[in-house]
Amino acid sequence: GRAVSSPVLLEYISMVFRKLPGVSASGMGLRLSQKFVFLLFLSGLVTLCFGALFFLPDSVRLKRIFLSKTETQPVTVGSGSENDAREPLKRPKDPEPPRGMTPARGETSTKLKNLSRKPTVSREATEERLAAGKALEDFTLPRSRTESASAKATSFARGAPSEPFSYGKFKGCLLKPPLGRDSGRPADPETNERREKVKEMMKFSWDNYKSYAWGKNELRPLTRNGHIGNMFGGLRGASIIDSLDTLYIMGLMEEYNDAKEWVQTSLDLNSNGEASLFEVNIRYVGGLLAAYYLTGEEMYKSKVMELGEKLLPAFNTPTGIPRGVINLGSGTSWSWGWASAGSSILAEFGTLHLEFVHLSELSRNPIYTEKVMNIRKLLNKIEKPHGLYPNFLSPVSGNWVQHHVSIGGLGDSFYEYLIKSYLMSDKTDEDAKKMYYGALEAIEANLVQKSPGGLTYMAEWRGGILDHKMGHLACFSGGMIGIGADDGAPEKRQHFLDLAAEITHTCHESYTPTKLGPEAFRFDGGGEATATRLSDRYYILRPEVIESYMYMWRLTHDPKYREWGWEAVEALEQHCRVESGFSGIRDVYSMTASHDNMQQSFFLSETLKYLYLLFSDDDLLPLEDWVFNTEAHPLPIIRKSCMQDEATLGKTVSE
Repeated sequence: GRAVSSPVLLEYISMVFRKLPGVSASGMGLRLSQKFVFLLFLSGLVTLCFGALFFLPDSVRLKRIFLSKTETQPVTVGSGSENDAREPLKRPKDPEPPRGMTPARGETSTKLKNLSRKPTVSREATEERLAAGKALEDFTLPRSRTESASAKATSFARGAPSEPFSYGKFKGCLLKPPLGRDSGRPADPETNERREKVKEMMKFSWDNYKSYAWGKNELRPLTRNGHIGNMFGGLRGASIIDSLDTLYIMGLMEEYNDAKEWVQTSLDLNSNGEASLFEVNIRYVGGLLAAYYLTGEEMYKSKVMELGEKLLPAFNTPTGIPRGVINLGSGTSWSWGWASAGSSILAEFGTLHLEFVHLSELSRNPIYTEKVMNIRKLLNKIEKPHGLYPNFLSPVSGNWVQHHVSIGGLGDSFYEYLIKSYLMSDKTDEDAKKMYYGALEAIEANLVQKSPGGLTYMAEWRGGILDHKMGHLACFSGGMIGIGADDGAPEKRQHFLDLAAEITHTCHESYTPTKLGPEAFRFDGGGEATATRLSDRYYILRPEVIESYMYMWRLTHDPKYREWGWEAVEALEQHCRVESGFSGIRDVYSMTASHDNMQQSFFLSETLKYLYLLFSDDDLLPLEDWVFNTEAHPLPIIRKSCMQDEATLGKTVSE
């Protein structure tokens, strides 16, 4: 009801009591006034104390004490339904860790909540929005469960069939067989011999992992034991999930079947640990999606849909920008402790699009696409300094936290996913295309530099001041610019191909004298693509340079890219192969290797896969049908018109 003023309320109560026998109006009124004022003061004090709890700077965890039973949903921007060492030897001295490698917190024992796809707005969501300090424009409140179902039907009525995903129809829409005519076997004997060598490296890595670290996340080859780590929230078998598609395309079927059996019987998704949203998405979600699309095994689909749901609570923020860490059991999330002012990281929240669109495709639930589209809408809305995207964004206010821009760690795969989102949409996602070429124009204008020795590189940008440093992680950009060359302005096609070739050449030049490259290299102080700091000299089996070799080979068929790839194979064999696996090294400038005792899971997923594809014919996972996520897991191009035609044809035949 409406509020009643104190005098009116007192008069009303006094009038009631005057009618009671033996009650004095004057005495009663005095006592009543005193008691009422006391109660009013007490209730106000309690209200203030309880309310203050929700306006503390970091009140989210305190609010969970009182609201733990309440399901929450983020307030999202826009309408919603429209169309990395990942584990370095130690924390680097620079404020930014490599892509995806961030410190995780201790696990909690919070019980698993039931996750609804579209819960109603809770008190927590409303009050967290107030805590942001300023309201964002164009907020829309979440819909109820009933309205969510309606939105789901409406969304798919616009562009996708409402019937369950059909693997048979999907395969009918591929232009070429995924494994090619002869599993990509090259006609040239020398090239085939090199490809077989890469296959042997994969089998050697896998066999040692199976012998000494089976079920753990990664192998420690020197000590012959397993490593679990704290990046995956209690999930296990990262090397198994990351290897599924690599084993499959290499024809290592006995090993693949062992991996498949482990996923079926031992992959436990009911963990209660705190995980990197980014790493779980690119490795586990990406790996399971790729395994499903390549094989049609429903078990992979079931697993990935279960895991996908567990990631949704990370988006429960005032802006819909997910936080970087999520407890897979409780659904609680927070930002990395090292991230500036509790911000989210561009390369993390910007590297979800490919996988989440496929989660919607398989589940026929638009919520996954809505989540990543809301991220894009916010990024389109806010001002970008000189057209650049800084690396840190507040998930509360939706504003940039500091103006540090990098195409390497903290930024890298955001740009990669823009052009790949366009390609994966069968070139229908015009928004992604516009964002990618706009970003590339800003990168060229502000970051691309030429060294005194003629090497083209991408510097980092710190509030308008250039840092003439390029990370190994940024070396993926040669391949990225190459695959995007055809779809920009026609007159710039050759320019983009030339830029891609120049950057790839620069990264190759950093691979010396061991023919393996440092974590970061600089172009100041007289150096040319050289690591000037001891802390930058390590190599942890990274794939980015080899990734660009593979793309540039497919785009140009220039034989130098295969030669450079073979140099890398020989260097890996000489410096990184140990008795029980492959290990990173601590100093690429020393011919006497000091190993870090870690066989990274991405070595199996990316480095060896890209090398194998480099020495294979182009019809093995052809780029006309597939894009690779940032962990090198192949995801198919979504041809909605074809799928609809297939669905219509199927209905006609059945009738």
